[in-house]
Amino acid sequence: MKNIIKFVAIIIFGVIMSLLPTPEGLTREGWIFFSLFVSVFIGIILEPFPAAYIAFLGVVVAVLLKVGVPINPSVEVTSAKALSWGLSGFSNTTVWLIFIAFMFAIGYEKTGLGKRISLILVSKMGKSTLGLGYAIATADLVLAPFMPSNTARSAGTIFPIVKNIPILFGSTPEKEPRKIGSYITWVALASTCVTSSMFYTALATNVLAKSLVEDAGIIPPTWTQWFLYFLPVGIILFLTVPLITYFVYPPTLKASKKIPEWAGKELQEMGKISRNEIIMAILAGLALILWIFGSYFKIHATVAALAVLCLMVLFKVISWNDILTNIAAWNILLWFGAIVALASGLNNVGFLDWFANEITAGISSFNPTVILVLLLLAFYFIHYLFASSTAHVTALLTIFLVSGRNIPGIDFPLLTYVLLYSLGLMGILTPYATGPSPIWYGLGYIQSKTFWQLGAFFGIIFIAVLIFVGIPWIKLWI
Repeated sequence: MKNIIKFVAIIIFGVIMSLLPTPEGLTREGWIFFSLFVSVFIGIILEPFPAAYIAFLGVVVAVLLKVGVPINPSVEVTSAKALSWGLSGFSNTTVWLIFIAFMFAIGYEKTGLGKRISLILVSKMGKSTLGLGYAIATADLVLAPFMPSNTARSAGTIFPIVKNIPILFGSTPEKEPRKIGSYITWVALASTCVTSSMFYTALATNVLAKSLVEDAGIIPPTWTQWFLYFLPVGIILFLTVPLITYFVYPPTLKASKKIPEWAGKELQEMGKISRNEIIMAILAGLALILWIFGSYFKIHATVAALAVLCLMVLFKVISWNDILTNIAAWNILLWFGAIVALASGLNNVGFLDWFANEITAGISSFNPTVILVLLLLAFYFIHYLFASSTAHVTALLTIFLVSGRNIPGIDFPLLTYVLLYSLGLMGILTPYATGPSPIWYGLGYIQSKTFWQLGAFFGIIFIAVLIFVGIPWIKLWI
């Protein structure tokens, strides 16, 4: 009954909001769609029903109302066109890469390779939970310069291994999640957000953003410049994320000298590595090579993942039935596909352009340094409205850059750099902010409300370090 009351309250809120006067400069369709988006956003946080259902319902309502489709006064919006837009999120390559990551996890689990690697990690660094946190963060850091997809890196490579570790300690989403599972889940996600900003080649969106910067007639940073200008921010965040998490969201299991000994015995009992473990290791290695070097051969990361998934079935590492019965994977596919469609609708109806213009117009009379910081904060926190950093960059980066360049006295090169560096960091904000987010959220160790709270807390820390450490440091170089 409580959930029904929540659900009805959200609907009433959305209806009342949509009936309010439309802001000047925004179309009626844009305001109605934004009202619907806000209602879905609230529903995902409060969860009167599962998040995937709320997002999917939002898409269905938008299709019925024929809002969210690109506005063209000369072309009638038919039900078929609205449906085509509504289903567009399910063709998104990142959505499918996330889905495949779950299948990789099955392979690691069924073959026992995930358990073996987890036991090795625990035997070497399992004396403390904090040590495990740093081990996971370091693994991501090592891969980051070579993998331009944080989804492939964190969700496709780190996740299938890490998900086995809490189980070794008797920590599951249903039983004692705070023992260790919740802690390493958050550290894994937060760490990949940091490493995504550390290297130009650590996030596909960085490559796109650099291209847009060039198209706008701005000199972009080189690989070395990108790394050096962000270095102190990256070092501070990388070293403190496991530690801050340890104190604000502590595991109940801190340390145990017996655990490494137990892990060593478990490894002995597992015996020699099996045929299927070897096949899974080879296929995982193949995926990793294609993710790192695939761009040279024009092979998309998701295409590589799909090919390896087919090989996993062919070599009987997993079965077709394993794919069909993976409820968590299909749930994430429906949820994230719906969110991507809804986020694209904000751009289609002109809301994002209107919102960015309103922000720049409202702050144009301030001090140039204050304007720079406000533009960065606006660009960063607007990401709450996006389910993809790629969509965010495509919709808003050029608008913010051009707007900033036209403001007298602003340090434009500095603005360019801080906007670029915020792209990886903003992935921490929501359960859908970046590719790996729904994977770690979907694992189930962190409840929805807590996930949003942690996202806001770490999001503020990330942007604060970029402002107070990054800006002075970058000024020394440019």
